[in-house]
Amino acid sequence: MNFEYFIAKRFIDSKTYKSSISAPIIKIGIVAIALGIIVMLIAIATGMGLEQKIREKVIAFNGHTIISNYDTNNSQESIRPISNDQAFYPEFTSVSGIKHVQGVATKSGVIRKEEAYEYVMVKGVGADYDWTYFKDYLVEGQLPDFTGKRNEELLVSRYLAKRLHLSVGDKISTYFLKDDQNKPPSIISYNIVGIYNSGFKDFDGLYVIGDIKHLQRLNQWENNQVGNFEVFIDDFDQLDKKDEAIYQAIPSTLKTEKVSDRFYTIFEWISIFEKNIYGIIGIMILVAGINMITALLVLILERTQIIGILKALGSSNLSVRKIFLYNATYLIVVGLFWGNLIGLSLLFAQKYFNLFPLDPETYYVSSVPVYLNLGYIITLNLGTFILCMAMLLIPSYIITKISPVKAIRFA
Repeated sequence: MNFEYFIAKRFIDSKTYKSSISAPIIKIGIVAIALGIIVMLIAIATGMGLEQKIREKVIAFNGHTIISNYDTNNSQESIRPISNDQAFYPEFTSVSGIKHVQGVATKSGVIRKEEAYEYVMVKGVGADYDWTYFKDYLVEGQLPDFTGKRNEELLVSRYLAKRLHLSVGDKISTYFLKDDQNKPPSIISYNIVGIYNSGFKDFDGLYVIGDIKHLQRLNQWENNQVGNFEVFIDDFDQLDKKDEAIYQAIPSTLKTEKVSDRFYTIFEWISIFEKNIYGIIGIMILVAGINMITALLVLILERTQIIGILKALGSSNLSVRKIFLYNATYLIVVGLFWGNLIGLSLLFAQKYFNLFPLDPETYYVSSVPVYLNLGYIITLNLGTFILCMAMLLIPSYIITKISPVKAIRFA
């Protein structure tokens, strides 16, 4: 058996060690490690969870990259049509990492009832539309089916449904103004087949989803014309690179716009989460490291006589330092174990039971989202362990300054 490990294990197992003067300080060091891991796990899991949820909701309504015509139109309403007879549609084969491309159109309108009315943006979609996100957001009814002939099915948000007192099965009239203000507005009578709730009020309070064929007819477009294309990619971290590749692959008459540019304020806000996470990790590791340094120094001072005896018996400074570093390793591992046990238990409880709600008007989500990934959990634990051990190398150097003669003399 390793000599240094054997001595360190005897220290840990001895009753005098557990009832010594250093015992409370050692416990504080372990608690500091545990609390640090708990706080860091919660900060990373909730920070990344909130960032991903908000980003996912923005992308659900817009895609990662929007391909549209070059024009001076700054509104979200489709003005100039684009033919869907493009080399990149329906499969964007010239750029790797493209998951899906769909043609859509948007047109502003007013839903009117006898007692109330609401301004909306009707988003026209077709058979190529990917309903993956809205399957998760659907709270009542069913998703529309636009694979066949033109129909009047409509998907509305729960926010609008409450404001207008709507429910699945209701018929509503939607008014669309014409360019010529002297002409009466166009009216489409929609049937509500589903109600969704993304929790993102900026979009829920604006978008209803209907058949693109209605908007093509209102705008006097051809059946093969759309307002713009929404492009979905596999990896959001590659957005800048993929957007540039997409721009190079499309005709010169078209442009691209990243979702992070269109909604710059939102993405700038959620990027602050990462900075906060790094700050919390740095502070927690520093606090835990300082507490472990204190615990190690107390252990060294308490065992000064034993250090002198070991040196007198021929142990090298490095060997004696290893004994106390093994001891410190045990304390760090105990702290990491309890920190992970408590931290992950809290995160799993939140993930599956939503114990802590949030105000969706402020945070765009109704409860604290949790993102759990084995990779960052292992990295966090290894990083904490390595940094704490590195911080302990300096105080362990004090052992080299202890004289065997002086230490034994006062034993």
